[in-house]
Amino acid sequence: MQINDINDEGLRLLANLAQHYGAWRDAARQTAEGRLAWKTVSDRQYLYRIVDSKGNGKSLGPRSPENEALFESDQIARQTEKRAWDNVLQDGALYRALRLPRIASFAGEILRELDIESMLGSPGVLVVGTNAMAAYAIEATALLPTHIDATKDFDLTWVANEDRTPYDPTLFGALKKVDSTYTINAERTFQARNADGEEVELLLPESLKRAFPRHERFRPIPLPEQDWLLPGTRVDHVACGMDGKPARIVAPDPRWFALHKRWLSRKPSRDRLKVTKDEEQGLLLLDLVRSRMPRFPLDAAFRQSLPPELVPWFDDWARSRAIALD
Repeated sequence: MQINDINDEGLRLLANLAQHYGAWRDAARQTAEGRLAWKTVSDRQYLYRIVDSKGNGKSLGPRSPENEALFESDQIARQTEKRAWDNVLQDGALYRALRLPRIASFAGEILRELDIESMLGSPGVLVVGTNAMAAYAIEATALLPTHIDATKDFDLTWVANEDRTPYDPTLFGALKKVDSTYTINAERTFQARNADGEEVELLLPESLKRAFPRHERFRPIPLPEQDWLLPGTRVDHVACGMDGKPARIVAPDPRWFALHKRWLSRKPSRDRLKVTKDEEQGLLLLDLVRSRMPRFPLDAAFRQSLPPELVPWFDDWARSRAIALD
């Protein structure tokens, strides 16, 4: 399979996009709780945090030097958010023109909301499934065939292992902010679907089942194979959706992800329509790790860290590439 390099122009764009996106995300986190505004009550001014379109809000107290500083900080954050968003949209137009690795647009919307709510990585979720391939492609500075990153669903795996309270944000809550038509599938309670038929699935490592929050609407089935996606070094990159809008992807260690994909391609209960892509993605990713991701060694020490279920898939790949492990 022919793999092309991301050229120097693309690499510069990716660096700028990550910087601009980070500026937007930090400002968006500051403004997410609602805008600040002054209200006059009985001839005295009070600072309010406005929480809805009707102007309802919570008083933060009368005008004071401290509240004036809060108001000014909010104004600066909103200006920064707008300017940074304008920058990332400009980056996104060039990103699309250069045909850099992309994800589903609806997945990008969800990821932006999760990032604002600090739910990407720990404590929160990892991107798994096909949308993770964009992050791996950027890590490898490679342009993948277009059919590799095409997807109509969005898979996430839960990685938070600490207690969470009913006041903490939830994945389902984030989905509802993005699109109010999302509902939990009554027959598959690990899946949510919106009015457009776009699906989000939440997977759960068996080792984390006791830590899964009761106030989360999703009810994923604990799976031992999801534990294979927890070790190693995670990949963290900003990619654009098909619509040119950016989102941050935090994905599992590519070595573990690739071997999990190969194992999944032979899982009896796996959807037969997905097994070919599972195998293709797994082999491609292992080859990319070997040739383009030096910080992820595929050596004897890594082999020794694998569970017995994944060793045959690693050995099969190593034999097919005539790789002798030290």
